[in-house]
Amino acid sequence: MAHLHDPPVFEIRRSGIQGMGGFATHHIPAGTRLIEYAGERITPAQSDARYPDAPGARHHTYLFAIDDEVVVDAAVNGNDARFLNHSCAPNCDAVIEDGRIWIETLLDIEPGEELVYDYAYVLAERHTPAAKRRFPCSCGAITCRGTILAKKR
Repeated sequence: MAHLHDPPVFEIRRSGIQGMGGFATHHIPAGTRLIEYAGERITPAQSDARYPDAPGARHHTYLFAIDDEVVVDAAVNGNDARFLNHSCAPNCDAVIEDGRIWIETLLDIEPGEELVYDYAYVLAERHTPAAKRRFPCSCGAITCRGTILAKKR
């Protein structure tokens, strides 16, 4: 359990994946709960009104849906969790517990390594090639699927 006087386990700096990212400042064991994905709690309708999906435009928000009724908007009262990037080969996972979102490590992480998780974004519409282009991925993983969208079953 981290304490207030403990040094931070990660720092925010420029990322090769996208914009800014979170990078480990020291060794972090697998199974470590890093940070809560914090922000304003709004409804899906409020999130749609706040961030209308512009056709052909690249999607970028700090929204994270907890369920069908609650979306966290980390652009409002968010924390450093909002800077953690997507990867198709993640070393972290987002865990929803008691209506809160936690970012936890899946693997042992070495100092300087970027902390990434699979956004597995799901659209109401079909995940067409055009939709995938609106949600591009540039994680660089060998297994990169080219999009932050989840594979629809």
